[in-house]
Amino acid sequence: MSTNFRAGQVVTVFRSRLRADAHPRYAEHAAEISALATSMPGYVDHKSFTADDGERVTVVTFDDAASQEAWRRQVDHAAAQRAGIESYYERYSIQVTTVTRVSQFTRP
Repeated sequence: MSTNFRAGQVVTVFRSRLRADAHPRYAEHAAEISALATSMPGYVDHKSFTADDGERVTVVTFDDAASQEAWRRQVDHAAAQRAGIESYYERYSIQVTTVTRVSQFTRP
């Protein structure tokens, strides 16, 4: 668990469902984009989960709005977004918010 969370950071919640006929390159492409995200200036953390009903959720944290916007516009990420629409996703939603408060606990 990251301890770099603070107020003012920008969190993106990406929820999606894969198409039944999703292109087989999805997993490889997702791994490439995940690795790319970690190289972006301002990147803090990201995690991906798949719910029992098949919905996928990725939560991404960047230091600030400018860093998150740079990620949104990054050329390879934008191409991956287009591939998602064309070849991978049945549907998706994106929610972007600025963190107003952080509370953390770590057992000593």
